[in-house]
Amino acid sequence: MATGKRAPAGAAVLRSDITVAIRDAVMHELAEVGYGRLSIEAVARRAGVGKTAIYRRWSNKLEMVLEIVSDVAGRTVPLPDTGSFAGDLQLIMMIVSRALQHRIASQIIPDLMAEAARNPQIAETLQKALRTHQQAVGEKLVGQAVTRGELPEGTDPDLAVDLILGPLYWRLAVSRTKPDAEYLEKLMAAVTVALRGSAG
Repeated sequence: MATGKRAPAGAAVLRSDITVAIRDAVMHELAEVGYGRLSIEAVARRAGVGKTAIYRRWSNKLEMVLEIVSDVAGRTVPLPDTGSFAGDLQLIMMIVSRALQHRIASQIIPDLMAEAARNPQIAETLQKALRTHQQAVGEKLVGQAVTRGELPEGTDPDLAVDLILGPLYWRLAVSRTKPDAEYLEKLMAAVTVALRGSAG
């Protein structure tokens, strides 16, 4: 329940703990009610702060959501070198599958994708954050495989990411069907064959 307690003025206006509480509240509100019904009042109430604490950081709902979602979407996923393309592929699929099945993410992602069709600013922000992140993942994944001789020179990193993430997003975010181990093994084999034959 809201305490009505406001952030103190001066140097503590943008206290990091308050910012974290607001960001967490935004993500939970997005998951529960969606962007259309999200309000500054509800976010402030959930975060246990006054509305002024939010307006000190963002001028409106759109600006607040864009910054927070962009930050979350653009976070880098650690992709260690497992020693083989098969191992790297299995790891990235596991990370993505778990992320898309997360309770909050599974509610927010479809809602924001639908909102992006109506709001060019949301669409641009999501595309920029996701594409930058995906490009980095693809370049590392494919680069390591090419260096090991597992994929041919000229393999397209963007195509690799599309082949990996596309089916997982369709299964988990659209059709809401959890892929089992057999499906993931078949997907890994199909992605590997497609990439080995795509360079040229």
